[in-house]
Parts: sequence; C-alpha cells; structure tokens
Amino acid sequence: MSSGEQKLADVTGKFTQVVREGRKLSDTNWSNGRIVLSNKRIVIVSNDGKVTIPLGKVQSIRGRYDVNQTVAKVSNYISINYGANVYLVSMGDVQEFELQIQKAVLDGEIVLVKHPAVKGGVVQDSSWRKARVKINEGVANFAIESGEFVQIEVDDVGTVESDERTVRSQERPVIEAEHTEGGSSVQTYLSGSSQNCAMLKSVLDRGAEKNASQIDLSGKEEEVLMAIYSGVSPFEVPEFLDIETDEVEEIYERLIELQVLEEVRVRREVALKPRGRNIASEAMNNK
Repeated sequence: MSSGEQKLADVTGKFTQVVREGRKLSDTNWSNGRIVLSNKRIVIVSNDGKVTIPLGKVQSIRGRYDVNQTVAKVSNYISINYGANVYLVSMGDVQEFELQIQKAVLDGEIVLVKHPAVKGGVVQDSSWRKARVKINEGVANFAIESGEFVQIEVDDVGTVESDERTVRSQERPVIEAEHTEGGSSVQTYLSGSSQNCAMLKSVLDRGAEKNASQIDLSGKEEEVLMAIYSGVSPFEVPEFLDIETDEVEEIYERLIELQVLEEVRVRREVALKPRGRNIASEAMNNK
C-alpha cells in the first residue's frame, strides 16, 4: 500500500461488473474474489486479475441491480457506481462493508448544512453553515462550525430529494432530507461536492426506501394523519374531525399495524412515523 494508505477491510466474497463504460452487461456472472477496502481504494483480486476502484471516483452505493437471474439469486450485495461502470460486490456482512465505504469517503469531509431549512412545513430563515461529517451505523452526524450538532437517524428519514440550488452564490448539488427533531417534522439541506452529496444520499436513501408511503388508506385514515401532521393532539382528533372516538381508536390500531403510527403511551397517544409523515404530506398536497 502507498504512504498514508490504511487497510479498512479484507474479506472474501464475489463480484461482477454489470455496466461497462455505460453499457449494460446482461450476460454477466459472479466470480469469487478477495475484496480489500482501504481509505483510498477498493481492490478486487480474483483468478482473472485485479480490479482497482479509487474511492475518489466512487459516485454512489446503491442496492439491487438485477441484470439477470444469476445475479438476482444472490440476496446480499451492493452496487458500486464508479464513473460509467457499475460493480456488484457480495460478502458475508455486506451492510458492514457498505458502512465502511461510506465512512471512508465521508468521515471528516466538510459540507454545508442548512438546518432546519423547513420545520412543520414552514420555511425557516436558516443560513448555510460549514459542518464536518461523521457516519456511524444508522446515523449521519454533522458537527456545525458554531458548535451545534445535527444528527439524522437513517430509519427516521421520510424522504430524500436531490436538487440544484444557488448556495453561497454558486450552483451546487443539494440533498433535502425530511426527518424529525423534538417531535416535529423538519427538513435538513446538505450541500457539498458531487461525490459527497451522492454518498450522503446513498446513506439516507436506506431509510427513505424503507419508509416509502405506498399504502392504500381510506379518506378518514388520511384525514387523521393530516390532522396529526398539522399539529393536532391525538386526543383532540375525534373532536377536530367530528369522528366518534371509538372509530378514531380503530383507525389508530390499523395505522400502528401498518407502521404508519407508533404508540407513545397506552392512553392512545400516537406519533407519526416516517411513512406516516410521507402519506400525510402527499395527501395535503393533493387537497
């Protein structure tokens, strides 16, 4: 290894290339290999030779990329987007390996943070501030230059969107992440290099994909979610919507089963989960 290079992981697994120079390879197959990760590159060694992927050129890490049945049969793999190429790697603990890549790329990086950019649906007068990134399992941490600390739990992320915005007089990529803070729905905006934004999106997308809002709900169920999303106390929802208390309780039960709400106290105090925030927000936008 070169000077200053540190080995972070060295595992056996398998790999395959599914996109080469922008061209999708449908006839690809898995090859066994040794997969080494350092703070500068990923090296895959097999009987056919060696593949080196510089970390500085990794654009993002994604989930499944099933180009054929052979690839689809393997359940635990990640796709590494590198230039116009995509490699799939699989090993025993693929989530730990993915975390190590994210940490290698992002830990210590300086990004710009706008927090909270939106709170309770209301745009805030927040400014862009520099922050240092630290990725832990299930959490993205941002140490703001002012001493403030912003933490985004991946499982709490409702939506993640990419955009281009004018940030400090320059057009920059921006990640908009919806999550909660102190019981309120907030959006945190993140901006930095193209790679940093793509990798941060890879981190936060795990929660957004898990909490996607594709559930069929009745009109009353959506009204209950919108009321809670708007700040109405769960105890006041029956009176606010003019619905019988027993019926609201039944709605709560169903939404808890669907993991849209979570029970806070036995006396039926509930709070919106990320999926519930997504449904309520979409329902309000459609009104």
